[in-house]
Amino acid sequence: MASLLPSSVALTGPLKPDLDFRKSTHIAIWPEKNPSFSHHRSYTTTTSERNYDSRSLDFREALSVLSEGAEVESAAYVPILEECIYRESVAEAQVVHAHIMKTGSHENLFLMTFLVNVYAKCGRMDYAHRVFDKLPRRNAVTWTSLMTGYVQNSQPELAIRVFQELLEAGAYPTIYTFGAVLNACTSLYSIQLGKQIHGYIIKYQIGYDTSVGNSLCSLYSKCHNFDSALKAFRSIPEKNVISWTTIISACGDNGQAMMGLVLFVEMLSGGAEFNEFTLTSVLSLCCMMPALIFGVQVHSLIIKIGYDANIPIKNSIMYLYLKSGRLVEARRLFDAMETISLVTWNAMIAGYAQMMNYSKDELIAQHSGTEALRIFLKLNRSSLKSDLYTFSSVLTVCGGMVALEQGEQVHAQTIKTGFLSDVIVGSALVNMYSKCGSVERAAKAFVEMSTRTLITWTSMITAYAQHGMSRQALQLFEDMRLAGVRPNKITFIGVFSACSHAGMVEEAMNYFEIMKNEYRIKPVVEHFACLIDMFVRLGKLEEAFDFIEKAEFEPNEFIWSILVAGCRSHGNMELGFYAAERLLELKPKDAETYVLLLNMYLSAGRLKDVSKVRKLMRERKIDKLKDWSSISLKDIVHSFRPDDRSHPQSIEIYKLLENLINKANDFGYVSHGALEMADEDDEAKPSTTIHHSERLAVVFGLLNMPRGASIRVIKSISICRDCHTLIKFISLYTNREIIIRDSKRLHQFNDGRCSCGDFGSMV
Repeated sequence: MASLLPSSVALTGPLKPDLDFRKSTHIAIWPEKNPSFSHHRSYTTTTSERNYDSRSLDFREALSVLSEGAEVESAAYVPILEECIYRESVAEAQVVHAHIMKTGSHENLFLMTFLVNVYAKCGRMDYAHRVFDKLPRRNAVTWTSLMTGYVQNSQPELAIRVFQELLEAGAYPTIYTFGAVLNACTSLYSIQLGKQIHGYIIKYQIGYDTSVGNSLCSLYSKCHNFDSALKAFRSIPEKNVISWTTIISACGDNGQAMMGLVLFVEMLSGGAEFNEFTLTSVLSLCCMMPALIFGVQVHSLIIKIGYDANIPIKNSIMYLYLKSGRLVEARRLFDAMETISLVTWNAMIAGYAQMMNYSKDELIAQHSGTEALRIFLKLNRSSLKSDLYTFSSVLTVCGGMVALEQGEQVHAQTIKTGFLSDVIVGSALVNMYSKCGSVERAAKAFVEMSTRTLITWTSMITAYAQHGMSRQALQLFEDMRLAGVRPNKITFIGVFSACSHAGMVEEAMNYFEIMKNEYRIKPVVEHFACLIDMFVRLGKLEEAFDFIEKAEFEPNEFIWSILVAGCRSHGNMELGFYAAERLLELKPKDAETYVLLLNMYLSAGRLKDVSKVRKLMRERKIDKLKDWSSISLKDIVHSFRPDDRSHPQSIEIYKLLENLINKANDFGYVSHGALEMADEDDEAKPSTTIHHSERLAVVFGLLNMPRGASIRVIKSISICRDCHTLIKFISLYTNREIIIRDSKRLHQFNDGRCSCGDFGSMV
């Protein structure tokens, strides 16, 4: 970027303070020499303690007097203008402005500078600049007031232009001027411009001023130059609460959570003051790490100093407990609140939504989603109205629970409240319909969006890919490129996934080169996983292993699991055993991975390897698989375990299930069962489980849902091959769409086919 300072302009000599603004703030609003004002008392410009009704009366009387044309001292205008700011009333400010012009008080620079400030705070920068332009003379305070107004009204580029004009006019900036221009640079995320300002500050030796140091720290933080932000902070000799809060927040913005907590401890050790913003920043860092124990200690400190009633702090504590899985503590805080703001409602709903994502136990995730929906229902019954953040979180919950019925109700609310047009809500709606298996409605929501972001495009591309609609996914990707939207690495995961589902090797490798060469995106392990998945689906196992050897990356647990499952499915046990050895070297923690290995070794009769895997499971404390499935009906969640007979409709469920199995046998279905290990010894034996949980949930849906309605089931672990095959037959025989979201992917069964291409059921 070119230098900010024109070549014809130079700052020479020391900075000259302009003292025109440094006047007493104690003003006689009703001067004694004016008899019409004699019954009023004098008071200062700090009026936050006044009774509002009396203030309103005084204000109306003052405006009435001005309208009558009475003459007043220049100082008397200031409190009236302050009230205009309080009321955000441009019209009343104009009445005062007109009186100032009529009485000749516009010659008073202090008063006209204050008027610039009034219009700026009322959001009318055009009026503020008009007053500024008509001033016969200006000082640094006047320039700074106009610059600050532009920054506060989200016009930082104009603030920069005013600063350039200040320099060209030969005026001398003060520390407040530099603070304003640095804030403008921060708003523009312009580190180059900020560095030039920093150079001026160093040149005129005011870099150690606390407020300027704070602004520099904030600038470098927002521009993700953490080292410079920390250096600017360390250079402040007299750090105040803003200094500490700024650097602690900077740690959060730049992925330095541990450093932020260390600085907080340093702050406490030095006896520095802190405020609610400091504490909420620290609690946010505890969420990022996560650092529950540290957060609990901060909570104790908050109670000790009496900040526990502060709503933003309560929200932060509540969110920390939610993210750490401490649902009881979070709910206790929430239920104890006498007055609940919308921010608090949103924090609680978002917290439960986050719990769904972070929870490794599907049952806990399902419970978290149910609680989020209950809280949303309570919010709807309150006097408050949901906003875009509420709807976004709730739609995310509905998608995670495959709760289409509830998602449709939320969709209707977004239409009624007008939030559907918001891009955040629209993107959440696309995701919700996609995760519920309704890609057609997801596409409809996508098409109806007036504005689309990269996230929206990527969500829809991924939705098509996950539902086996590869051609549509790739066409949409090309449409996105034509629209001038630059894809990111997540977008290409969707593209490669689409190619994998359709076995489009040539297209996949072409897009791989486009990603690297045209968009300069470095491949990540998820990209390689999609390409290897593509080779495995096609049975090109040798090519998959060759690709791993040639590519410059280290295969992770997921990739080796794909190879093990693929080799087992295609009967290449030699390569499968090799992949299994590599997988075990990574010390996987996923119980399903060990079940996959056990089944493979058991099928091959390699009992020594079976014993080895079982020993590893004991040493690594791998839990047994917990198979359960759930289905939602009329806002009630029904859960099933394998061979579950506790449900009130068990007799009807098993009767219909046996009938469906018999019909499937007529279509050629043959049950292969599964192998498992006994709990007490290392011998293999056939599974004693007859019916896995998803079978019972699907049949329950057939019994209770309207004819033709789609059946949506959530399963805690991967669906086995035998159940996958049976449900394909059931979808064909009953002419039903059956959607099962297991721990790995979404399966959409239609007319005897599954969207996974029969590759998602190899365990």
